Order: sequence, then C-alpha cells, then structure tokens
Amino acid sequence: MQNLLSILFFIRKSKGIEATEGTIYLRITYNGQRSEISTFRKVVLSKWNAKANKVTGTSSQARQINRSLEIIKNEIHEIYQKFLKEGEEISAVKIKNEYLGEGENKKSILAMFDEHNQRMEKLVGKDYSFRTLQRYKTTQKHLKFFIADSFKSNDFPVNNLDTKFINSFIYYLKTVVNLSHNSSLKYLAYLKKIVRVAYANGWIDKDPFYNFKLKLQKIDREFLNKEEIIKIMEKEFLIPRMEHVRDVFLFSCYTGLAFSDVQKLTENDIVKGIDGNLWIKTKRTKTKVLSSIPLLPVAEKIIQKYQGNEYPQKKLLPVYSNQKMNSYLKEIADSCGIKKNLTFHMARHTFATTVTLSNGVPIESVSKMLGHSSLKTTQHYAKILDEKLSEDMNILKQRISVANK
Repeated sequence: MQNLLSILFFIRKSKGIEATEGTIYLRITYNGQRSEISTFRKVVLSKWNAKANKVTGTSSQARQINRSLEIIKNEIHEIYQKFLKEGEEISAVKIKNEYLGEGENKKSILAMFDEHNQRMEKLVGKDYSFRTLQRYKTTQKHLKFFIADSFKSNDFPVNNLDTKFINSFIYYLKTVVNLSHNSSLKYLAYLKKIVRVAYANGWIDKDPFYNFKLKLQKIDREFLNKEEIIKIMEKEFLIPRMEHVRDVFLFSCYTGLAFSDVQKLTENDIVKGIDGNLWIKTKRTKTKVLSSIPLLPVAEKIIQKYQGNEYPQKKLLPVYSNQKMNSYLKEIADSCGIKKNLTFHMARHTFATTVTLSNGVPIESVSKMLGHSSLKTTQHYAKILDEKLSEDMNILKQRISVANK
C-alpha cells in the first residue's frame, strides 16, 4: 500500500519576471489525489535539483534546507503510518491537515485566537474590557496578514512556532505595519498569552517564548505643565462639543482617571470619604484595582456644571468616543497654541506629574489614586519636574545651613 503515497517537493517562482528565487512546495499524492502546501523555505532557482528533489551544493544553507525537507518527508510518512495503524480513512487532504495542525489533536494559531476571542466576547464587561478584546482582535489581524505575507498560508501550526517566527513577526510589525518598538511588543504580548494557553493544554511540547525577553524601550511620557493647563482651562469655546471635551479632559487631569474609567463614571461612584469630603471610588476597567481619589475643587466644579443633565446609562459626564475625544483635543491644542501631541491619556500623565508629584504628593499616594497594583507602574508615569527637584534641594540647603550654625 506504500506505493499509494507519493511525496514530492517542487518550486514555485517568486512574483516578478526577473525573480531569481522560488518557494519550495510540498505535494502529497495519495491514491491519485493531490494536496499541496508551502514549506516556507526559499531557494535560488539555479540551486534547485528537481530530479533529486533537493538543493544542490554543500553550503550550510543548502544542508539546512535539505535537512528540513527530509524532516518534513519523515513527518508525512509518520502521519501516513499512524493513519494505517489506526485504520482511519486516508486522503491527501487529511494527511496535509494533520501535518498543518488542523487535525483533531492539533491546533493552529489563528484558530486558537478565534476560540479565545469568542469566549472573551461573552465576558466583556464582567472579566474583560471591550478595549482588551479589541487588542486581541487587532493582534490576530496583524498575525493573519503576517502569515499570509510570509508563509502564503491562511493559518500556521502552533507547534511550529519558534524564535525565528517571533522575531519575524516583530520585524513585520515594525516595518510593514510601521509600529514603534513598544507597540510591537504589546501585540507580541497578546500572542504570547495565546501560546501559553497552548503550552498549558499540552498542544505544544515547548514554549517558544521561554527565555525570550520582551524589553520595552524607555520613553519620556508627555504631560502638560501648569501654564498649558491654565490656557486650556481659560479658553472659551463657542461650540458645545469642544467645551464638553475640554471639561472632561480637565476632569481627568485632576483625577488621573483613564478614558474608559471616566466614560463609565456614574453618580454612584461619587461618595463621601472618611474626611467628610467627596471622593471617587471606582474599580479600574483595565486592572479591576480600586481607585480612591479625593475630589479636587476643579474636578468637583466640573461635576456640578453637568449635574441635572441626563446622559446615556446615567453617566456622570458627556464623554464621546476615545477616537473623537482625541481628534477634538488636537483642535483644542491648536486653538490654545500648544505644540504637544494632545491625547486623552496625557491627562493621566499630567495628574501624576504636574498636579500631584510636583506639588509634593508622595508617589505611594499617587499610585493608590491611579489604581496601580505596583509602584513600579506608577514610576513610568511619574516624571519629577526640575522645578520640584530645585524646590526640594533648596529645602535641603536650608536644613544643612541651619544645622551648621
């Protein structure tokens, strides 16, 4: 029965008339029926020996490719023998699917993303935020195009993932998608979580992310200084939506709340604290950690300004979509003569620096108000201003001067 199975490697020339390279494809033929798949290996056309079904030469690259082809051939024979032993119905397509990881006991990475995202969709608002789901979906989209572009396939076996695949995906995100280093690694982190699920379930023998370091680059986070906050605060707008966006942005500057947390805020989240003053008590959408924030006068006045207005789902403030908010904030920056790239998230940085730390609020207290689970996270937001450093050093000088008298 062995003669019913035929395994052949052949070349498909790369696009372009002057192409000198081609991709090696595998053709499985069983009982007269064919099924083909890319091996993802490229070879110079002049180096391919069609009769011998291998690359000619003794270079390390030629030896490596030929070794890979031999491994593939052996895997196909193993799958065939397994089907024979188990008495299963055999076809070229079924052998190919088993090799690709599309068989009953194997998984492919995009299919795993589909399963994960479908389950997550049902838990949005309970265990996950909508934005987290969107990030997983965006990662899947980038991965889909990467696999199609790099491997000419509609999916990729999760057990074939390796360090080379991961590095190629990072390179793709940086070059083709044009993402920054840090943005690329954030998407890679979502891929890592899916791969870890495969490893935990025993669908892969080795975690390709083991010992793989995801090191973010340090960046200086932008924030507004006192003068810029005052400019925005004192600017008069004739268009109501611009005024709404300005007020909600300032509210975030004086509370440190992220967009998703401001958006969901209701009257129930405003409570009297142990000091008799008004506080915001809300769980962060992103981390589910409780944020406890005493209301500063500016934030309190903004709440009072919009009291009595009815917004959808009894929301506290008129919050537009994140995309619209950021678009209008750029208009506000232009009208106020602010050259910085004004985004809603900048309000959170402004709260951590200009509003709190530069006014002597301890970083531990800032961390609590921001709803961080780790002080290390707060340190990424908090940049101590030169003005504050100068003020602290002057106090130290005075103490030293008094002590030396």
